[in-house]
Amino acid sequence: MTAEEPTEQNAGQNAEQDTGQSEGQKYDERGAVPVLGYAVIAGTYAAACGAFVLLARRRGVVLPERVPPWDVALLGVATYKTARLLTKDKITSFLRAPFSRRSQDTTAGEVSDEPRGRGLTLAMGDLVTCPFCTASWTATGLLGSYVLAPRATRLIGAGFGAMAVADWLQYAWAWTQQNAEG
Repeated sequence: MTAEEPTEQNAGQNAEQDTGQSEGQKYDERGAVPVLGYAVIAGTYAAACGAFVLLARRRGVVLPERVPPWDVALLGVATYKTARLLTKDKITSFLRAPFSRRSQDTTAGEVSDEPRGRGLTLAMGDLVTCPFCTASWTATGLLGSYVLAPRATRLIGAGFGAMAVADWLQYAWAWTQQNAEG
């Protein structure tokens, strides 16, 4: 055995260095789940939500009595589009680059990135490469904006909604063109 070949003991030490967890504390078999990093991100999310609520109360912001269904739909489409923009768009790759690596170019100007690093960096990579994960953050941001400035948020939401509809129409056009040609 050479000095470079891992032994069982070294492999366990490497897993502990990568995740900050000992063998007995592993969350999964690979030991690659950055549980502490996830906790930091979730704590940041909770703290940001709490800070927003306190700020809104101090400013005397009155919560809407109800949110009309069309506003929920608008915010939903805007959330979808903002999450896709942040996690898949080539132009926003500079935001993901510290936490991910490009794995492939996909269709419609989108890319697929893979999380990288370990600990908090890996946890952030998981967040910024997953549109479903990022949607929680963007929905919260849009909802907070809706509480503070509903008219402006509707306008911004309409812009993102129009972008999402345009995307869907582009896909429909491409599909129609492919089927017409052959």
